[in-house]
Amino acid sequence: MTATTRELVEAFYAADSVRDSAAMADFIADDVEWTISGPVDLLPFCGTRHGKAAVIDLVENAVPAVFRVFSFALDQLLVDGDRVSSLNRLCAHSVDGRVISYRLAHFLRFRDGKIIENLSLIDSFDAVEQVLGHPLAVHEAPALAAETGELVAL
Repeated sequence: MTATTRELVEAFYAADSVRDSAAMADFIADDVEWTISGPVDLLPFCGTRHGKAAVIDLVENAVPAVFRVFSFALDQLLVDGDRVSSLNRLCAHSVDGRVISYRLAHFLRFRDGKIIENLSLIDSFDAVEQVLGHPLAVHEAPALAAETGELVAL
């Protein structure tokens, strides 16, 4: 088993930051499981994909259908054995040209120098509001519940 080094992980993120899917493919195992948390109905690139081809399709097609990434900054990186955690900031242009920026965390697992598992936790509430271009209406729910007598306090 090949050790997962900081240099290897930084090389992957260098390819990811410029959305170079061919270079990214060199770091992704054929049997990878790639999950991005979030509401699939509003952010269709979220969900789980299986296999390298599905991940490359995600990078090349599913994400650009929602927004075009122009900056991906690696803020924090922790490498421990075959596991990697990172805190990042993504900036993109929406399909109508607005700037979208949100934080995300990656939890990666490597085997023989390749990513076999990715779990991305995004600030999906913030991302959805930015993609939609307006605040979500959930902020008003407690007031409405109080008015109708449906509020339950625990």
